[in-house]
Amino acid sequence: MASQLVVRACPPFRVPGQDSARAAAELERDARQFLDPPELQRARAMMAVPRQDFLAARMAQRLLAAELLGVRVQDLTARYSCPQCGSGPAITHGRPGYMLDGAPAPLLLSLSRAKGWTLLAAMTEPGPEQQLGVDVEDPQRLDFDGFDAVALTTAERQAVASLYGDDLLRGRARLWARKEAFLKMTGEGLSRAPETVDVLERPGVRDLAPADSGLPVDLVAAVAVG
Repeated sequence: MASQLVVRACPPFRVPGQDSARAAAELERDARQFLDPPELQRARAMMAVPRQDFLAARMAQRLLAAELLGVRVQDLTARYSCPQCGSGPAITHGRPGYMLDGAPAPLLLSLSRAKGWTLLAAMTEPGPEQQLGVDVEDPQRLDFDGFDAVALTTAERQAVASLYGDDLLRGRARLWARKEAFLKMTGEGLSRAPETVDVLERPGVRDLAPADSGLPVDLVAAVAVG
């Protein structure tokens, strides 16, 4: 079976008009039922709002994985990998993955969050060398002096030099989302200086339009497949 890329956006957990206390209680209940103990332990160290966002994103990722693999949610065990910390059931950060029936599940996953939204990417039946990364950004977060100098290559700084206002912020966000997606794909993350990674024309890295991602138009996203 050929590899297939799936991208899915999940809206914010907190919805205006929603019974937030009841929704939070249901989320906590479902998380205790379906997430692994190390994930729950990490969540317990967080304040209420970030904890809920974390749990909702992890639940969404696990549900997508189970759906694509055709298994029950409770059949999966999280197995993250980090270049610095290694991999295993006790690792709760880095590149996501799951174990199924004692073996790594045949699925690549990547997750990103912005403004309450969760963006998930998955690749079914990946080849042995394939990698995946996805990122979503809120352009308004990049409205500060000095961003270009610490985040962009010379060519990228030239590409946004003529932009102003919202166009400049979206231009920055487009490049930053591409960088984050690429560095997630390689597993380096921000251990590699972002101003050394040129993503203007990098093969395998592309923007995700709202029609492709399911995200609102005020967010910017990218995916990297290598």
